Amino acid sequence: MSDTTSSAGWFAPAPPSIAVEVTSRRVTVASVSAARGRPTVGAYASEALPDGAVTPALAGLNIVAPDDVVAALGRALEQAGLRAARRAALVVPDHVARVSLVTLTDVPARPADLDTILRWQLRKSLPFPIGEARVAHFVAHADGASTTFATVAAREDVLAQYEGVTSALDIHAGIVDLAGFNVVNAILAGGRLDGDALVVCLAPESTTLAILRDGHLMFCRQRAAVHDEPLDTLVHQTAMYHRDRLGGATFRHVWLAGAASQSAESAGARAQIEQRLGLAVQEVDVRPLVGLKNRSLTAADLDALAAPVGVILRESRVA
Repeated sequence: MSDTTSSAGWFAPAPPSIAVEVTSRRVTVASVSAARGRPTVGAYASEALPDGAVTPALAGLNIVAPDDVVAALGRALEQAGLRAARRAALVVPDHVARVSLVTLTDVPARPADLDTILRWQLRKSLPFPIGEARVAHFVAHADGASTTFATVAAREDVLAQYEGVTSALDIHAGIVDLAGFNVVNAILAGGRLDGDALVVCLAPESTTLAILRDGHLMFCRQRAAVHDEPLDTLVHQTAMYHRDRLGGATFRHVWLAGAASQSAESAGARAQIEQRLGLAVQEVDVRPLVGLKNRSLTAADLDALAAPVGVILRESRVA
């Protein structure tokens, strides 16, 4: 992945040690440094946004109130002692991009040729012209006969709105990445996951579900948060895909992120998933991965830290 224009990818150059996440409800900043051989969150802060200031979508106006968002980021940086930062990784909502898995039996040796083929494969499935998209990819999984790439496509003008928030404070967004992938990065940074795992990432505007097999991405689904497709239905459909298409029996791990920081509408998310699958759900917790100078964190704090820590620790992904 390019260090300048990556919209997703686990196999990227080492990112900055500072991350900024912009969601529809808050702006979060975090910094990670090495302390005694262990990554340590040295500073973090999260600032709430006014309702409607950010409306994540594939197209159109996402940063509705840029002055409010920039001001919130400035306050978060000030609170965290990171006001002098000039380079950061930027984490954006999953709902601003389209994720697809593309399987190839013949993978070109030249990166430019691979990019051309993947763009050609995506052109009919996107709700906007491929020429207006920023496209990134990484190897999701492979077997002896084929390689499956996770491709991420987002409109350039949409990503530019999020990048404009950091650039307004003279911060260069060296990497732009998706929240859901970096929640997975945070999980994978804890070590290899043997067997199959389900990861559920909740946001006010969307739900992302991913299936991992021995740490490799096998399935990814994004759905808007609509009342006629409740969470337990999405989980059930994903479990059926796991059984029927991937030959899976049961999940060894089920991870949930985002429930604690959402409104009352998702308060029962953990119970819904456990009831549907008959399995215990683990909430994503970055504390085993990094040292924390301040350990008095709420569940909402841990939700806010998961994606920023994940993008910083992305080089820890198990290949």
